[in-house]
Amino acid sequence: MEKEKILEMLEERRFKELKTELENLHPVDIAELLEEFEEKQMILIFRLLAKDEAAETFTEMNSDMRETLLNALTDSEIEEVMAEMYLDDTVDVLEEMPANVVERLLLATDEETRAQINELLNYPDDSAGSIMNVEYIAFQKEMTVEEAILKIRQVGINRETIYTCYVTEKRKLIGVVNVKDLLTTGDNHTIEEIMETNMIYVHTHDDQEEAATLINKYGLIAIPVVDNDMRMVGIVTVDDAMEVLEEEATEDMSMMAGIAPSEDSYFETTVWEHAKSRFPWLLFLMLSATLSGLALDHFDYVVAVMPILNSFVPMLTGTGGNCGSQSSTLIIRGLATNEIEFKDIFRVMFKEIRVALTVSVMLAIVNGIRIVIMYNHIYDNALMIAIVLGITLICTVLLSKTIGCTLPLVAKKCGLDPALMAAPLITTLVDTGTILLYFTIATKIFNI
Repeated sequence: MEKEKILEMLEERRFKELKTELENLHPVDIAELLEEFEEKQMILIFRLLAKDEAAETFTEMNSDMRETLLNALTDSEIEEVMAEMYLDDTVDVLEEMPANVVERLLLATDEETRAQINELLNYPDDSAGSIMNVEYIAFQKEMTVEEAILKIRQVGINRETIYTCYVTEKRKLIGVVNVKDLLTTGDNHTIEEIMETNMIYVHTHDDQEEAATLINKYGLIAIPVVDNDMRMVGIVTVDDAMEVLEEEATEDMSMMAGIAPSEDSYFETTVWEHAKSRFPWLLFLMLSATLSGLALDHFDYVVAVMPILNSFVPMLTGTGGNCGSQSSTLIIRGLATNEIEFKDIFRVMFKEIRVALTVSVMLAIVNGIRIVIMYNHIYDNALMIAIVLGITLICTVLLSKTIGCTLPLVAKKCGLDPALMAAPLITTLVDTGTILLYFTIATKIFNI
């Protein structure tokens, strides 16, 4: 739906027609559409939405839009929106709001809901407990299929998912049942007969990424969250898992680029915050480049004898840095998907060394031909320069790929984020190593 069309309806006060048009849009699309409007227009359009649609749209908005709406809506309107929202979404909203807004939101909830919200807010950040939803369907094992289906009909409308249900005994999780089994089994069968006892679950203090990874790995709609006594406390649903995986991927990409992770989008982040998140890494890398400078200074007598050698340094360090980045990116990705573990370090090294040899030999041959063609008419020893560069390329690629594949694995083993050991840091280490290798090989071959 176009912005101009909505503006026209607002100006002509065709609110009933606009409300009908909005009912045909998905809440995600409505949230994106509202970003284009001024504050007064946004509030007016939001008030035209049905209660359930308004709650879903509110969940999809960014924090600034939410705060604007909350400041404009009446207490009764806030209460209606809160009543339609799922608890995990409510907690997400509360975590982003200023204290005065949080207080107002909590006042709009009943005592039981407020207690559940406070419980969720007390779980550590990035834990499964912090993103779980306490609104799930639980059965007793003695219930019949007919009774279970009746319960779904009675309470299902207030639950985030009804496709996977859980079997508890004195609150302890003992089984899982999906709706397909309920619908394809006779009414008189008991839940105990059809429930699955080989369950996949997470604990409240497990990392949220672990919960998301398990949902992705096993194709689950939701995963149960239990405490240390196996008591069922909530579920993490697939939509929350997708958000977690997106956040973790964004965080890894930021760290791999040498930028401090931020929860805000690019345009929501101020210039100062952008600069602040990038400056520490840039400062560290700038100062660490001193090592490369010291290495060059150490071989200044070689450059004085053969100045041409200095012109190939950028090509060698760039190639080494790129090769290291390739390896580290693949290993970080493998660690994120649990395809690679620390115990695989020697398998990984063996594979990367073979790749490095294959790639480096091809690069050395191509570069050697280039050197001979470009410099043969200028230098009598162009072939020897090509040989020096060829040997250096092979050694550099071997070094960079070894560093690139091992550093993320070591970081993971030490409890650090593997993304820290990415392109910027590896490039700095490889640059220094490349310069040392290059001039050492040159001094030996040319007897300088």
